[in-house]
Amino acid sequence: MTLISPIPTAAILGIDAHLVEVEADMSFGTPAFTVVGLPDAAVQEARERARSAMKSAGFYFSRPKVTVNLAPADLRKVGSGFDLSIAIAILTRGEEILQPKEGWPVMIGELSLDGRLRPIHGALSAAILCKKVNIKNLILPKENAVEATLVEGVSIFGAGTLREVVDHLRGKILIKPIKAMDLKQLTNLSESVDFADIRGQMQAKRALEIAAAGGHNVLLVGPPGSGKTMLARAFSGILPLMTREEVLEVTRIHSVAGVLSRDGICTVRPFRSPHHTASGAALVGGGTIPKPGEVSLAHRGVLFLDEFPEFSRQVLENLRQPLEDGVVSVSRAAGSVSFPARFILMASMNPCPCGYANDKVIACTCAPHQVLRYGKKISGPLLDRIDLKVLVPRVPTDDLTKQEDAESTQDIRERVQNARDRQTKRSGFVGAKTNSELTSEKIRKYLSQDEKTRFLMRKAAERFNFSARAYFRVLKVAQTIADLDSSEVILEKHVAEALQYRQQEAELTY
Repeated sequence: MTLISPIPTAAILGIDAHLVEVEADMSFGTPAFTVVGLPDAAVQEARERARSAMKSAGFYFSRPKVTVNLAPADLRKVGSGFDLSIAIAILTRGEEILQPKEGWPVMIGELSLDGRLRPIHGALSAAILCKKVNIKNLILPKENAVEATLVEGVSIFGAGTLREVVDHLRGKILIKPIKAMDLKQLTNLSESVDFADIRGQMQAKRALEIAAAGGHNVLLVGPPGSGKTMLARAFSGILPLMTREEVLEVTRIHSVAGVLSRDGICTVRPFRSPHHTASGAALVGGGTIPKPGEVSLAHRGVLFLDEFPEFSRQVLENLRQPLEDGVVSVSRAAGSVSFPARFILMASMNPCPCGYANDKVIACTCAPHQVLRYGKKISGPLLDRIDLKVLVPRVPTDDLTKQEDAESTQDIRERVQNARDRQTKRSGFVGAKTNSELTSEKIRKYLSQDEKTRFLMRKAAERFNFSARAYFRVLKVAQTIADLDSSEVILEKHVAEALQYRQQEAELTY
């Protein structure tokens, strides 16, 4: 029998795709269909799907005993994306298809019993793999084609049925490659609450502007109905537009998780708001087969935790590593995977169980020990990673009834975008997209301070007993304020404002 090179396909582990070669052998003997190469249950079931799909497409097994090998054999194969490559490998061994002169394309897709191709997860990762291993063509279900076109230099062919793929490989009816979508034609702005609709809360709005400009974490503390959730919903609207690189990162994660929108491309920064009953695995990722959690789905966007103290303390402690490193490492017996998790944490909470501690209208009914215990639900190390603590008091009735327009989301977004552009120009070449991503070494190298600023920072660190982390986080917030002020140097007033937000936690009842 003629020597035929194996069919290339992709195995998705974490958010990365690994090259898998599919080989088939057919012989006479007792009828059997065996798949080897460390397949999971979904891959094992490909035997029945491939058999029925080939029958529906008009193809039959020339020999009853079939063995399919997925190499390398020590790599775990998970999911239904191997169906198409298994069917093509069998048809090739049965001499229904000849190997193309330019070599095989990478093929992924799930088969239905009638031969249709169903969409799969991780198509963008497969396209990235094609570029990495220098394979120019990728055949996949047409529903996944748009996201795969984000990778330049790879021709994407979207097929609807197994018969279409066979005819394309035979050269009878060629599938036209999908044109890459122009990202500029897609909406890149979040449909959120407009800041002009939020009355009062000028300090909170200022803090959110700083957070958006520098990628800083925020904690909003105030009584029920003061506007914390509304401010959080409006926040995503002032975030800057996503770059092509960020679109690729976010789309890749959402593709693997199977939560892509109908457009097939994520052009709007994510806003994730899990319920406080979420488990640790749901928040940071995990499972028997590790999947991205909420922190990864919020990558380059916002993770909003409403009713912050109501989350399990053990669950919240899982946030400490991603908040510091921007990545989540999930280890299981079968191996370890890493998921990107560079997000802005926005949390909101009441100051006490009843919600009215320090409120000027409604008296608090909580005992002092209840207030203290409520605040202690959030650990010190986690609070230390939050740059801006903002009090959101009750809005006076006069502010609610004012008719004049407040500053709009668009106006604030323009200032945020200008500040981000300054950051990219200053330190983007070292991989820091925002001030919050700067390390202490990069802070010393790229941030400029005058003598008054250094003196003020030294005195504040001594007065408030700052940890090393808190010291540098204050500096990063001060640099963001300077960027919003179009200042080349961090001035004393910038540090003073940054310290104000850092030390507002001292005003909280706990």
